[in-house]
Amino acid sequence: QVQLVESGGGLVQAGGSLRLSCAASGRTFNYYAMGWFRQAPGEEHKFVAGITWKGGNQYYTDSVKGRFTISRDNAKNTVYLQMNSLKPEDTAVYYCAVRINEIESIYLANYYAWDYWGKGTLVTVSS
Repeated sequence: QVQLVESGGGLVQAGGSLRLSCAASGRTFNYYAMGWFRQAPGEEHKFVAGITWKGGNQYYTDSVKGRFTISRDNAKNTVYLQMNSLKPEDTAVYYCAVRINEIESIYLANYYAWDYWGKGTLVTVSS
């Protein structure tokens, strides 16, 4: 079992920045990837970014490329999401997720490809 706890959400003005963190505990070895999804009110979970645990390969949805950066600290079993130039449309609950087994990167955007989830942290961007 893997437990994930997100932190770092909050209220920020458009153009501002936030850094989300996700700390993993329990089974803390041999992850294939960690990632971030978000869910806005009335919408489904949408992929934001992912990173492979060993190689550090990064993947982003188009709407956040150039603004968000995902990174990880293997020693701390923690993944981060640095969010810059935030827009009101980035407002959502952000969820951290873990994928245990290797998968083709194209499938990382699929909600059902991920094995464990955190409870989420709310990000609100005001205009």
